[in-house]
Parts: sequence; C-alpha cells; structure tokens
Amino acid sequence: MNLQQLRYLNEIVRCNLNISDAANALYTSQPGVSKQIKLLEEELGIDIFVRNGKRIVAITEPGKAVLDIAQRVLHETENLKQVGQEFRTQDSGSLSIATTHTQARYALPHVVKEFTHAYPGVKLGLHQGSPTQIAEMVLSGEVDIGIATESLALYDELVTLPCYEWHHCVVVPPKHPLLLEKKLTLKKLAQYPIITYDFAFTGRNKINQAFNEANIVPNIALTAIDADVIKTYVELGLGVGIVAQMAFIPDRDRHLRMIDAGHLIEPSTTRIAIRKNQYLRGFGYHFIELFAPHLTRNAVAKALHLTV
Repeated sequence: MNLQQLRYLNEIVRCNLNISDAANALYTSQPGVSKQIKLLEEELGIDIFVRNGKRIVAITEPGKAVLDIAQRVLHETENLKQVGQEFRTQDSGSLSIATTHTQARYALPHVVKEFTHAYPGVKLGLHQGSPTQIAEMVLSGEVDIGIATESLALYDELVTLPCYEWHHCVVVPPKHPLLLEKKLTLKKLAQYPIITYDFAFTGRNKINQAFNEANIVPNIALTAIDADVIKTYVELGLGVGIVAQMAFIPDRDRHLRMIDAGHLIEPSTTRIAIRKNQYLRGFGYHFIELFAPHLTRNAVAKALHLTV
C-alpha cells in the first residue's frame, strides 16, 4: 500500500468513477491506474469498486470506508508538507481562496491588495463559484479557504466562522416612483418586476423568506449571479433590483438610485470556511484577519482545534 494508490483512488471518485479522466488528471496512463487499484484491493482483500466489465459503476460499502481513510491520510500528508514549508519559507508559498462574485468584486479587493503587499512571495489564487461549489472546493482540498454567505454552515466537515453581517438594498433608475415612498414596503416593491440574485446566491433565501412571511408573491422577472448584471438590466428599465448593499457604489452607479431595504429583509452573514483539521500557514491566518479583524489567529486556531 502506498500514497500513490490512495491518490489514484481519490481521483477516480473525484472524477465520477471515470478511470480515463482520473488518469488524465494525474498525468498517467489508464492501465497504470487500474493496475494500482487492483493491487490495493488485493492487499486489502476487498473490492473497493463495483465493476461492469472493465467499467467502474459504483463504490462498495467497504470501499467507502477505505476512501474515507484514504482522504484523511492524503489530507494529513498535505498538512505535513505545509508544516515543512511554514518553517522553511515563512513568506513564500501559495494560498487559494474560493468565493462568490459579490465577495470577490466588492468585499475582497482591499484585502487582496494589502495581503499581496505584505506577502509578495506568496502566490494568491482566487476561484469563483456558487456557495455549493465553494464548499466542495474546500472539502476536496482544491482551495485553502472558502468565503460565501450561503451553504457553508451546512457542511459538518467544515469549520465555519462568521465574518460580518450585511443588508440588501433596492436599486432603481432616477425618478422611479419608489423614490417617492416615505418608507418602502414589500407590498409596494411587489408592484414592479424584480431583478435579483439566483436562488443559491447572495442572501436570496432571505429575500424569499421576507416575501413568504408577508404572504406576498413577488414578480421575479430576471435572476443573475452577478450584481453588475442585475444593475445593468435595472438601468435598461426592465425592473427594480434587489442586491447586496455593498454592491451599490454611488460614484460608479451614477445612473441608479439606492433605497435601503434593511427593514424589509433580514441581514445575511458572510462566513469563512476551512476544512476540519486543516493546517493553515501563518499567512493564511493573516489573510483571514485582514478580511475579518475579529478572527485573530488565536480565535481561528481555537476553532480548528476544537474540531479535532
């Protein structure tokens, strides 16, 4: 049994049981991958996979147990590498962040700028995706840290820490009738076509909850994952927009007006996610603290330690 075999096993599962895709991802041959998996099965005395001819169609129950252990071993192996790098080269290496468009566009730029100035030798990678994709990237080890509003807290394998609360706002063209309202209501808002986030993004569940609790059916005319797209279609007069308040920048959004919706929609919480038992290098802790100052190294380390 060796680490290579465990890597092959993990990659086959990650590639939806497609050995060819796994071999390509590992820059090796399909027969080589198949041979190593067979050797692992023979050594363990079990079938890890269910096969139909030469094709893998499922993972067996004992195979699931082997996979779980293999992933933990691979994860701890990576942690060992990180420990070595931490003490060998403290100010160089790489840090990967997965986040949504809203966070990358509006919340992270000043953090990234300050971080790159502090650690010019660290290669910083930003990956965008849906909250579910972000959680999966953290779980797989593809990225070190995930940042999103939805979904992260639903995964038991992740340590999630609250960063900050934020509110939604309504954006409309200048001279829109809603600007004349002394206090915006959901009933008034529902009289117009609404352009807002796709269901899985940026506090959309809070928007739905507000209308549901008021027994009002909104006219959702268009959805998008990108606040800039939403604002563009509002400018074209296709409806009123509901976006994260951080996404409205007066100097840039000169053709729009903002109406506070904090009294209509409950605040949302942006969270940071780290895989349980993850070894974070010093600059990883610093990135988190730049983004959420209350999440000091001691606070994050304590949260990670409590999950061991």
